[in-house]
Amino acid sequence: MISIKRAARAAAVLTGIGATALGAVSIAQADTPSSASSRHNGARTTAGDGTSVSVPISGRDRVYTADQTSNTVTVIDPSTNKTLGTIALGAQRLGATLSPQYTDNVGVHGLAFSRDDKRLGVVSVTSNTVDIIDTATNKVINETDVGRASHEGTFTADGKQFWVADRGRDTVTVVDAVHGGVIRNIKVGTGPSKVVLSPDGRTAYVNHISAPEITVVDVRTHKVLDNIKGLGDTFSSDEAISPDGKELWAAHKRVGLTSVIDLEHRKVAAVLKTGPDTNHPNFADTKNGSFAYLTVGGLDQTLVYRRSPGGTPELVTRIQDTGRAPHGLWPSGDGTRMYVGMEKSDAVDVIDTATNKVIDTVGVGQEPQALVYVPNAAPAGSAANLGRQGLGNAPRNVSTTLPDGTAGETMRPDNKGRQLEATIRPVSGLDMIQLQARGLQPTTTYQAYSVQKDGSRIRLLSFTTDSAGNAPQVLAFADFTGVSVSLSSEGKATAQTLARMSSAVASMHPGSDSAVEAADLLYCDCC
Repeated sequence: MISIKRAARAAAVLTGIGATALGAVSIAQADTPSSASSRHNGARTTAGDGTSVSVPISGRDRVYTADQTSNTVTVIDPSTNKTLGTIALGAQRLGATLSPQYTDNVGVHGLAFSRDDKRLGVVSVTSNTVDIIDTATNKVINETDVGRASHEGTFTADGKQFWVADRGRDTVTVVDAVHGGVIRNIKVGTGPSKVVLSPDGRTAYVNHISAPEITVVDVRTHKVLDNIKGLGDTFSSDEAISPDGKELWAAHKRVGLTSVIDLEHRKVAAVLKTGPDTNHPNFADTKNGSFAYLTVGGLDQTLVYRRSPGGTPELVTRIQDTGRAPHGLWPSGDGTRMYVGMEKSDAVDVIDTATNKVIDTVGVGQEPQALVYVPNAAPAGSAANLGRQGLGNAPRNVSTTLPDGTAGETMRPDNKGRQLEATIRPVSGLDMIQLQARGLQPTTTYQAYSVQKDGSRIRLLSFTTDSAGNAPQVLAFADFTGVSVSLSSEGKATAQTLARMSSAVASMHPGSDSAVEAADLLYCDCC
């Protein structure tokens, strides 16, 4: 059954029930390299998505962020670095989203765009939906219910299909991007996380959150061609393909590594130690050479590597971002700028790739995840059909105290990141209190408190760390009146608590190994 935007559903979207397209739909044919480049006057492609380089920044271009908490897509004019507004795909968290009658999207998270720059694909990870948006009008063309825990996807070269990875299943869902609806599901192995295409559009590459490998799929036949094994970790959250199609970089968020895959020989060329909460990679070809950019959320840094196809890349510099938790990033059409979303600051940094300096910062919707730059997305330069949902409610990152009295938010040496971060974000009349812990005592229960101005403490919540002493995503919703957050240790977690955590992981992701923590999937702080 095809699901069109705003149409009534037979069941609430939070159940994530998939849909099956009625009737026969032809398989999309990949564009040849010549036809793909002819649309851009013979320009080369960047990041394997078919967009052109050497296209000067203009008011016709757009930068988009997928805002997970406000359930919006923010639209930015890169010629002025001004936020034009947001496209609301659902209500803000809580409130209406908990209602069994709620029919809009939850967890706006993934982004991709068609090679003709006319369509934007948006993946909502909680409602398991894909929205196709007309970039000229900012209107939703169609919406499709897809697989469980859908995450990141891509358009085929002809723009007729959108392939999205279903983390909660072993499938990539193929969506009819023109009419809406599911064409078919391709089995690719457990926990697929993202799909990217080769520059010629003929080959798809899928990373996983449950296997240290990349699955290679023929786009025309939908057949699995190969599995590239030996990645640095089983959990690969994001990936990107280089402009020349020779390399694929796969980020391993939980362990702070990045695998560099040689696609010509289909083997791992290097595993880089990049830092805690390594998020998205991307590429920029500049007058100074070919570079890979990589966000490291736990260090608030964007790393820059000089590419060395077939060898080990060289770390050129570390860019200190202006906000917390850099996440998605994308180069401008001419490679002169890199745009980086700040997940815990609701902002986008603009980096000059010639100097690798942040030259501007732009406010966006709440909790930006994926980010894309689309040249010529708005040919008329319009900003029609935009609202203000999610804007003007910037979060606060407050200080924290560990059980031994030391500061938890201090950046630790040796690129270990902060031990305890607390982000307070207003949403739906309450505050979303988000904690992230690293390097605490393993399998230990902690009590978190809101510390008031007079030093008194109010209980917020309790949480249990994993076997590495981490808690990637801890959430509470309350009226936060404190000035900081403190922790006390409640001791080792009981066997019952650990069993409950393990059961939660198994129920959310059947077939996953025990290393995938509940928080990895519950709120998807793992893009």
